[in-house]
Amino acid sequence: MFNRRKMLLWGAAAAALPGLCAVAARADDAVKIGLILPMTGGQASTGKQIDNAIKLYMQQKGDTGAGKKIEIILKDDAAVPDNTKRLAQELIVNDKVSFIAGFGVTPAALAAAPLATQAKIPEVVMAAGTSIITERSPYIVRTSFTLAQSSTIIGDWAVKNGIKKVATLTSDYAPGNDALTFFKQHFTAGGGEIVEEVKVPLANPDFAPFLQRMKDSKPDAMFVFVPAGQGGNFMKQYAERGLDKSGIKVIGPGDVMDDDLLNNMGDAALGAVTAHLYSAAHPSQMNKDFVAAYRKAFGSRPGFMAVSGYDGIHLIYEALKKTGGDTNGDKLIEAMKGMKWESPRGPISIDPETRDIVQNIYIRKVEKVDGELYNVEFATFEAVKDSGKTKK
Repeated sequence: MFNRRKMLLWGAAAAALPGLCAVAARADDAVKIGLILPMTGGQASTGKQIDNAIKLYMQQKGDTGAGKKIEIILKDDAAVPDNTKRLAQELIVNDKVSFIAGFGVTPAALAAAPLATQAKIPEVVMAAGTSIITERSPYIVRTSFTLAQSSTIIGDWAVKNGIKKVATLTSDYAPGNDALTFFKQHFTAGGGEIVEEVKVPLANPDFAPFLQRMKDSKPDAMFVFVPAGQGGNFMKQYAERGLDKSGIKVIGPGDVMDDDLLNNMGDAALGAVTAHLYSAAHPSQMNKDFVAAYRKAFGSRPGFMAVSGYDGIHLIYEALKKTGGDTNGDKLIEAMKGMKWESPRGPISIDPETRDIVQNIYIRKVEKVDGELYNVEFATFEAVKDSGKTKK
């Protein structure tokens, strides 16, 4: 009864004000993107970087794509999967979004996957890095990375560069397990030995007791994976425990040396060697322009999460162009498959078979440049696919 009365009232208002119908039609033309990110809690730096990068892209390219207004609806899930699922459902059902995007951690991306499948809308993963994610829904596309891409390469590099004994410290959740598994496979296959293996809690970890075990095992290096945002705390405790003076170097995927936090880590970070998709010191002109624009807009240096968000919104804009503004989920996913472009990180593409990102992985060393700490690239592995899928 209430709904019927509301409809009659709306109809009367529309008849009295014909312009309302036109406004409603124009509003329907807007393409809404539900952006679900951890803006608070331990992963807040991830959310902030991605949100900033999307704002920057839209400042540069405008807020229309294929003739339609692009509207971002930002929701904070604090990296709690139950929140992610609830917010994704609200965005799909109430806000009628055409995309869900963001996803700071793997459990969040997985929580939303069945909803993307049910609603038949693209889920653009801009952060979470576990290999299996894109296999959980045919509507998932990723613009960030997988841990396999970087962990295999740093494993090969370590064993070829005289590192024989390694202690490992990884966060105890799916990406940490991926990082450890792929590193171990490659490092031990080359003759390396794992002398200590430690898993730390994902939430609010105290690294100090684990670091003492690392030190006591007397490795040549420590392989470390902690998610973006925790590297600063890790390096602080690494220095407090004197590991920087012990000759035990840090190696790993680049999450631990995130550009967003690197400059505050101090000289303890010098010499750390990581394999990763992006460095603010990447020497291309496109990246120099990106870093300058980001720094001007937000007063900070972009990290790999920022570039993943920047590429994620670019993928959405380009997919809309290819479909002529059609927001049918199947058409959008087809448009995204195989797409290639030049990113601030280098050339990237979306694998048409796995819907995962294909990208260069760089070996980098932390050095001081003009008084600031940077991950300086010294080797490139081109067009790296996710080995977590290619070996299946």
